[in-house]
Amino acid sequence: MNRFPGSFLFPSLKRLFLLAALVASFAGSVSAATVDDQFRTWLQNDLWPEAKAKGISQATFNAAFDGVKPNLKLPDLVLPGEKPKTPKKQHQAEFGSPGAYFAEKIVAAVSNGGRARAGKYAATLRQIEKRYGVPGSVVLAIWGRESGFGAAKIPYDAFEVLGTKAFLATRKDMFRQELLAALEIVQRGLAPVGAMKSSWAGALGQPQFMPTSFLKHAVDFDGDGKTDIWNSVPDVMGSIANYLVHYGWVKGRGWGYEVTAPDTVSCALEGPDRGKPVSAWNKLGIRRVDGKPFPPGENAAEAFLMMPAGRHGPAFLVTPNFYVLKEYNTSDLYALFIGLGADRIAQGDHRFSAEWGAVGGLYRSDIASLQRVLEKKGYDVGSADGLPGFKTRRSIGEWQARNGRAATCYPDAELVRALK
Repeated sequence: MNRFPGSFLFPSLKRLFLLAALVASFAGSVSAATVDDQFRTWLQNDLWPEAKAKGISQATFNAAFDGVKPNLKLPDLVLPGEKPKTPKKQHQAEFGSPGAYFAEKIVAAVSNGGRARAGKYAATLRQIEKRYGVPGSVVLAIWGRESGFGAAKIPYDAFEVLGTKAFLATRKDMFRQELLAALEIVQRGLAPVGAMKSSWAGALGQPQFMPTSFLKHAVDFDGDGKTDIWNSVPDVMGSIANYLVHYGWVKGRGWGYEVTAPDTVSCALEGPDRGKPVSAWNKLGIRRVDGKPFPPGENAAEAFLMMPAGRHGPAFLVTPNFYVLKEYNTSDLYALFIGLGADRIAQGDHRFSAEWGAVGGLYRSDIASLQRVLEKKGYDVGSADGLPGFKTRRSIGEWQARNGRAATCYPDAELVRALK
């Protein structure tokens, strides 16, 4: 995975800063000087031996952490003597109305900016598509969503962020591996310490790669001998395409289609493990919303029903490439945003035809409780993590159908009460 959800989505910066302020409010219980001392001890006694064993030199290690102190304003930290705190209010887009994720102002910034750059970088995009098979419109949509085509500020020192999180975050082990990968980037001469600028979560450069992703997927597409995802547009775009190819992008197929799903098609058929040939979906009554037939080359190819808001929103027939887009950010809505943005860049502005209903309003704990009840009843919800993924959505639909209810395949307050 490139990064965890929400690591750097430029329209959400205000919310992230508010969250950081809330975390900072409980930092006063431990003096900054004490944490600094503990951090330096951790660096030398804990992190350095492992870094040394992985081939990191003392010079690289010292340069990376020269003057670095823990940034206690970062979110998701657990300070010494504190216990993890889960905010009651959830900030992931999936918990509000999904429609808000597709606000026209945000989508238009990506599509308009993408079209402008499609002409400017046409030759480079043709070379990228020839080499990787990824359409330029998809590359542009990701670039625009991740960093506003490089306009968004990437202000943090990666070693400050990753060092703080490897020492204090709720997911120390994950950030420790990213921190070691960042040291490897410098050790191998792929980027100097001063260039290692990141988001608040440690994601690097304009494509917002975590360091492990940089090592696996970043490329020197302009051929200047440097892999510069901070400043080189060809390297940025080539690296995005290379990332998608590494996760299985299928050349010649798009991401999917918005469709109409009649009531005779159960919303519980959703999921990447319940695929059918496009022709089979068509026989069930699935139709493209624009009235056009599916391309002949698609009829024998596998596709998957995807209904991110159940019966409360649009329905889609997606290809394996949709799930490749999810590898960039593990969110159905993110992958849909990229698909919509890419289509608009290539074909002109349009919106999804179906409206997003008034869903949301549940806390993650509400959904987790519902999931646990469904698990006890024998349903596979994926895991009781409070995230309404496709296994949870279709389990809800199956329970509703078996209990004489209209299948909506999405959690709501009435359903939570019914399953208590």
